[in-house]
Amino acid sequence: MSATVSNLAGPDSFDVIVIGAGPGGYVCAIRAAQLGMKVACVEKRVTLGGTCLNIGCIPSKALLHSTEHFEEAKHKLETHGVIVGEVSYDLGKMMGHKTKTVDANVKGVEFLFKKNKITWLKGTGSIAAPGKVSVDGKEYAAKHIVIATGSESVPLNGVEVDEKKIVTSTGALELEKVPEHLVVIGGGVIGLELGSVWQRLGAKVTVVEFMDRLAPGLDLEIGKQFERAMTKQGMKLKLKTKVTGAKVTGEGVELTVAPAAGGEEEKISADIVLLAIGRRPYLASLGLETAGVKLDERGRVQVDAHFATNVPGIYAIGDCITGAMLAHKAEDEGMALAEMIAGQKPHINYNAIPSVIYTWPEVATVGETEEQIKAKGVAYKVGKFPFTANGRARAMGETDGLVKIIADAKTDLVLGAHIIGPDAGTLIAELAMAIEFGASSEDVARTCHAHPTLNEAVKEAALAVEGRAIHI
Repeated sequence: MSATVSNLAGPDSFDVIVIGAGPGGYVCAIRAAQLGMKVACVEKRVTLGGTCLNIGCIPSKALLHSTEHFEEAKHKLETHGVIVGEVSYDLGKMMGHKTKTVDANVKGVEFLFKKNKITWLKGTGSIAAPGKVSVDGKEYAAKHIVIATGSESVPLNGVEVDEKKIVTSTGALELEKVPEHLVVIGGGVIGLELGSVWQRLGAKVTVVEFMDRLAPGLDLEIGKQFERAMTKQGMKLKLKTKVTGAKVTGEGVELTVAPAAGGEEEKISADIVLLAIGRRPYLASLGLETAGVKLDERGRVQVDAHFATNVPGIYAIGDCITGAMLAHKAEDEGMALAEMIAGQKPHINYNAIPSVIYTWPEVATVGETEEQIKAKGVAYKVGKFPFTANGRARAMGETDGLVKIIADAKTDLVLGAHIIGPDAGTLIAELAMAIEFGASSEDVARTCHAHPTLNEAVKEAALAVEGRAIHI
């Protein structure tokens, strides 16, 4: 492993200054420090970890897990002979568990900064000039500057967020009581996950989505199953529908919606409205224009294959550049960039980056969808295996869903994998590794999988590519 030993002596001079301490930023800082560089990281929050650890991935997963326990106790435990009587919840304790989870994670990052001798520059950072970063008016010098400022919720004309009645994910994680009717604007990952949280606790949930299906990027077959699962759980879906206005009233919010293609408007009354139509790069007050850093047509920082901007010594990673807005994608980019700065030659296979929706059942995907492969004109084969035929899933009482593997018809290389079902987010890792290593469906099929496990459904789907699944 090559390393760069810093010879900088001044307290205000660094090899690398990372602006933003989210998953991309803090991982980049740690890896650069491991490689012997003198590193600082700018963060204006009172805690490290960015949106993900503070008001995103981590707190939402804590609430998802807590409400899954409640749902299980209320509707599923009796199947297993566990009788618990009347089931209730304590929202305050659920929120307390969420807060403790967040605190443990952000303090963990702070510990890692101290362990790796990374200087935390507390305040709002901006690029004063190439090689210079200003933090609340004080300037610091850096050979390399990394923009890792993440993203923010996309606004919608006519829907003014107050984080009380009209909320983004931030407000939806802090509600003081369960709403009677929650309307989610946007049928993507964030809206569906948080909609699931409050629905399990008794809220009526309506999802308004402009497109003709939920989570439009999903493989179409998996997406249809996902829609059925959400509908079965009680979510009301208003697809091909746009929101044209929102008025806060004494009782809640009155939304005005209309068909996406145009037509007669209708009113929907809600206690809480969650605006979740996507996220956009957060680049406010960074001074990019002054520094001469170019943005692309969608307002993202424009970088080359080495994360370098058009200005020498300035780089960008994560949500503020092109690609999926995923914490683990940002982490991989942060690590790769630190290694590039140190003179190494790392590589990221973007086709092997998984994506997960943490509803229940979970939905996980890696590689290309069947529609994408078909559009390319590539000959392919598909193998599918349902969880209804998996012994462990039956024992768990979690038989909804399937594993779908798509392989090249000529080479048998795994091109894409899509799972809806129990622990799909964990199961997808095997198939991400298969794509990373250039494995064939036969490689997956011939790998011995422990019995009885959910992973056997992956093996069976791989066998099914050649029409030789055993247990169906």
